[in-house]
Amino acid sequence: MDNRNVLIGAIIFVFGSFVLMIGMLLYETYKGKQELAAISAGQPAKARVLQPLPAQDFSMYKTLVGDDNREMVEIPEGPFTMGIADGDPDEGPPHPVYLKAYYIDLKEVTQADYDRFLGMTKRDKPKVPVFEDDIAKLVSSDYPVVGVTWNDAFAYCRWAGKRLPSEAEWEKAARGEGKRRYPWGDKFDFSYANVDGQEDNFQYLAPVGSFEVGRSPFGLYDAVGNVAEWVNDGYAADYYQKGPYRDPTGPEGEDVFKVIRGGSWRESRLGARLTKRFSAKLWRTDATVGFRCAKDPPTDTPAGL
Repeated sequence: MDNRNVLIGAIIFVFGSFVLMIGMLLYETYKGKQELAAISAGQPAKARVLQPLPAQDFSMYKTLVGDDNREMVEIPEGPFTMGIADGDPDEGPPHPVYLKAYYIDLKEVTQADYDRFLGMTKRDKPKVPVFEDDIAKLVSSDYPVVGVTWNDAFAYCRWAGKRLPSEAEWEKAARGEGKRRYPWGDKFDFSYANVDGQEDNFQYLAPVGSFEVGRSPFGLYDAVGNVAEWVNDGYAADYYQKGPYRDPTGPEGEDVFKVIRGGSWRESRLGARLTKRFSAKLWRTDATVGFRCAKDPPTDTPAGL
């Protein structure tokens, strides 16, 4: 009788544990779907870290807060390698570039940031002309702004006392002084950036700063993925073959085609490599294109002047 009772108790314990495990799995699945539905519906979603925090320390780099109340990081003066040998023809050849020090936004300009600009300048709100889903799914205060032309981005940065970064400045801030293919290294990981597919937990846009482990060597968030970013330069496919060594600013006389860098939520992992260059007419608007700003270091004015 004792053995029978023990056997019955063991069966009940195993069965109960199994039921409990199934219940927990169903609850976690339901909770995940609810969170994804809230994000897809355009409800405000605070930036969240999708992975354990890595042991990264960016405290050696100076920071400041710009006139638009957004944090910027200083990129020190010096050389870096721009371009790559095994990419598209316009990504090479890899070549050394020397840049003076500058500051750049740690995060992409958000919809809340851009709305403040619109409120003070009385400009029209940007519109996304083509999107295959409900446009409300792209709307949230902490999502990056999209649907902006190059002129819109230029105007915002000027209003904020800043400027658009040059293509070289963008790449150095995103790549560091090494030759990595992605901000974090050479191996792609879907949990490090918001690119095509839902492996990163986001169908479309993500709140800026959601990918802590995807930060660049200088601390930039979302340097690849989320939205591609306007830079100041005009586009020329052969510019890397003839651009200057110091502080290149793009080809002269190109006033129609501008450069977009960084890939987006719609881009593949190959298209999201740091050296990938996109060309677009400056009046283009898209659900995948946003921007961040840069700024020259503040100059110290001697006392009494």
